[in-house]
Amino acid sequence: MIEQIWFPLVITLKIAVLSTLVVAVVGVVISYVLARRDFKGKWLADILVTLPLVLPPTVTGYLLVVLLGRNGALGNIIYNLTGWSILFTWEAAVIAAFIVSLPLMVKTTAAAIEAVDREFEYAAFTLGRKELETALFITLPLARKGILAGIVLSFARAVGEFGATLMVAGNIPGRTNTMSLSIYSAFQGGNNELANMLVIILVVISLLSMAITAKLVNTWKV
Repeated sequence: MIEQIWFPLVITLKIAVLSTLVVAVVGVVISYVLARRDFKGKWLADILVTLPLVLPPTVTGYLLVVLLGRNGALGNIIYNLTGWSILFTWEAAVIAAFIVSLPLMVKTTAAAIEAVDREFEYAAFTLGRKELETALFITLPLARKGILAGIVLSFARAVGEFGATLMVAGNIPGRTNTMSLSIYSAFQGGNNELANMLVIILVVISLLSMAITAKLVNTWKV
């Protein structure tokens, strides 16, 4: 029983942490561009970033299979360079978690950045600050609550990811069986005791994530 819980827990947290780290960096950059820049095709960029949020996870997973498969546009390049296929590995699960959680990060962070009074930025510009400096030391710190909320939501989404992960990483015991996939397998196999334990652990992780977020947000007053 312990091994049946321990591995899914460890691989789930590993995938969620890694994907959230990438989401945090990429998401902040995309959010800043969408919130502070006007450019041709901005509406299309916004739609493409948001699309995984509204698509069924299995559809997102299928599109990733087409892209990352050995004959896919990206998968073929990876395979020719390394001889390694990324599908049905935990790395593929990280990519799936990144794709499905990125919209949450972008939407939350972009809204927070848009809410920052631009007068602070204009004041920094008049003092000779460059845009990058202003973004790093003024805009993003003032938007930190939204950024933090986006990070936690992205982490929680990655922890609970199921459909896209099943498509690109499979449900391979001891390799890619995350908590959500293990719950499904346990339920299908009639092992309700294991399913119940896994569900409780996921609920606790979610509650802790939200509690930590609330604590930090209340502590970091602007």
